[in-house]
Amino acid sequence: MKKVIATTAAPAAIGPYSQAIEAGNMLFASGQIPIDPATSEFVVGGIKEQTTQVFANIKAVLSQAGYTMDNIVKTTVFLADMSLFADMNAVYATQFNGTFPARSAVAVKELPKGALVEIEIIAVK
Repeated sequence: MKKVIATTAAPAAIGPYSQAIEAGNMLFASGQIPIDPATSEFVVGGIKEQTTQVFANIKAVLSQAGYTMDNIVKTTVFLADMSLFADMNAVYATQFNGTFPARSAVAVKELPKGALVEIEIIAVK
């Protein structure tokens, strides 16, 4: 059985998808981009600020479903340009305690709304 997870503490879906789906003891979260849910606008700044906001959005979705960052087992990071990797990675490294999840990181031609970074996660209880 699957359960739709939705919270106003993270940006609303901008298309026909859910913020996250819980299936059994697993949470599959859609990619988050750096939109501040309070303003529905991108955060001001570059890749570091955008990555910080992306993680704030991820944490809101996790919390709504009763998960924490410690439950994340896999992330996929999408970057507008691989030259942004080091700065994204500096913020990324501060988001986890102890063991890091498995991760993929790829550069793509373009991200929704011109974002510099998008991150999706899989979490397990």
